[in-house]
Amino acid sequence: MSTTNFAEEMRWRGMLHDVMPGTEELLNKEMVSGYIGFDPTADSLHVGHLMQVMTLIHFQRAGHKPYALVGGATGMVGDPSGKSAERNLLNEETLNHNVASIHAQLEKFLNFNSGANSAVMVNNYDWFKNFNFLAFIRDVGKHITVNYMMAKDSVKRRLEGDNGLSFTEFTYQLVQGYDFYYLWKNHGIKIQMGGSDQWGNIVTGTELIRRKDSGEAFALTTQLIKKSDGTKFGKTESGAVWLDPKKTSPYKFYQFWLNASDDDTKNWIRIFTLLSQQEIEAIEVEHAAAPNTRALQKALAKDITTRVHGEVEYNNAVEASNILFGNATAEAFAQLSEETFLDIFDGVPQFNVSKTELETGISPIDFLAEKTQVFPSKSEAKKMLQGGGVSINKQKLENMEAPIDTSFLINGKYLIAQKGKKNYFLIIAQ
Repeated sequence: MSTTNFAEEMRWRGMLHDVMPGTEELLNKEMVSGYIGFDPTADSLHVGHLMQVMTLIHFQRAGHKPYALVGGATGMVGDPSGKSAERNLLNEETLNHNVASIHAQLEKFLNFNSGANSAVMVNNYDWFKNFNFLAFIRDVGKHITVNYMMAKDSVKRRLEGDNGLSFTEFTYQLVQGYDFYYLWKNHGIKIQMGGSDQWGNIVTGTELIRRKDSGEAFALTTQLIKKSDGTKFGKTESGAVWLDPKKTSPYKFYQFWLNASDDDTKNWIRIFTLLSQQEIEAIEVEHAAAPNTRALQKALAKDITTRVHGEVEYNNAVEASNILFGNATAEAFAQLSEETFLDIFDGVPQFNVSKTELETGISPIDFLAEKTQVFPSKSEAKKMLQGGGVSINKQKLENMEAPIDTSFLINGKYLIAQKGKKNYFLIIAQ
């Protein structure tokens, strides 16, 4: 056993929400097998899953054996917890692809080859695929009363809502409860963990174990992540922030953490990094002395981006971030991948120009006010050019007569116009 106390580690990091009596005593006594369920409705985890991933990491670092259950069967049903409407159900082929993808991502965080406490991934479809309905209601359903199931807050909320609750979703807690029973019986798992909205489903499992086999099992839940401004954690204007680089580029992933507010970062650096309490407190002192340096955000973004995407992609994301605020050159832009380049300028105004016209050259004033609308008029363009307030590809335009031509193009296609210090425009030659 490691000297790390799992519950205490979760507590100082602000991750612990509730724990069943007897759980901490068990964890301090022996190596315990515990699990968390992951929903396979997409082929990637997103940052909303990271609280549970981190919980399993701390569980393993404390010397315990983590199981990640991917709900291949429950993904076909749908969990009413925390939901106000029934979700779309997935076919078997899609679920199998999603399960394989999630397994590959979890391997970045958990050690699946560390001896006795190696991480294990299981799929509940394996024990549900041949479990017929009559056998289920005989062997599982008879142990849990409808009164017990109706008392759950997640069920009450849905019954009181406009959409009601389907029988499929109503039985979800029995299915999840049986997962816990099966893992307790066949893998010696004694604790299930999850978000605080999962408490009802987890306790159904401990109750099933008690009623069916007179066994004992335990529960631990984590805090739900809330942002200080009241908006939903893990969402941006363009949607969820995914761990898969094809869905969310490493640059955008890095920016998500870098742009966090000070209030959120103080919580998130404890939750999402593996930095020690002493390391975090030292960074907080540094941050308080010079908040503009964003020491907390940089430490948070570095730790989580490196662990998700690797050091090379982290360094690329830092370089790309510095380009806008440093003295970058067209060469620096050209070294970026096209995806990262476009990510940097995502959301800035874009204009198209004719590549044929660029081949013959366009005067700066015509280029800025006629061929594009960087300026609303030629007179405004001329005035700012004379004042030295216009840059192309981060280089000040000092000669108003020298034409803009294809030699300015980055990767033969793009050009960055800058008006003043902060107004960027992406110009695409077609």
